Amino acid sequence: MPKIKKARMSVRVDMTPMVDVAFLLLTFFMLTTQFRPPEEVQISLPSSHSAIKLPESKVMLISIAKDDRIFLGFDSPKMMGKIFGDENRLRTSVEVSTKDLGNLLVQARIADPRLFTVVKGDKDAGYGVSEDVMNILQKTNITRFNLVTDMEK
Repeated sequence: MPKIKKARMSVRVDMTPMVDVAFLLLTFFMLTTQFRPPEEVQISLPSSHSAIKLPESKVMLISIAKDDRIFLGFDSPKMMGKIFGDENRLRTSVEVSTKDLGNLLVQARIADPRLFTVVKGDKDAGYGVSEDVMNILQKTNITRFNLVTDMEK
């Protein structure tokens, strides 16, 4: 007796639920992502050979612009609000004078003693302003700080 074989039917998987989940995940990530706010001043960095990475959090950034203006910023909005007031909470940095810089650095170190101090200077900025900033850092007993440079290729 011969056996009767059934014809094979192809298995069909409905992809609609997977596409729906993919679009839901995509919209979720698009809506919850926080973009980095634009910087107050654009700085072109000098080059170096150092490969030391800067910390991601608890950073106090002193920026020196091409036209010798000084900006002070923090990575956390909470710290920006403490030092500069709530109206500057969402800014990345605020322009300061050399007279006020020492007091602001002391206030920041009192608020959070574990802050990493980073100096980011434009390659066309004057040496006098950079020297003034380093003298202020020395007067406020901040002897350990990092200089941000661009990696040389």
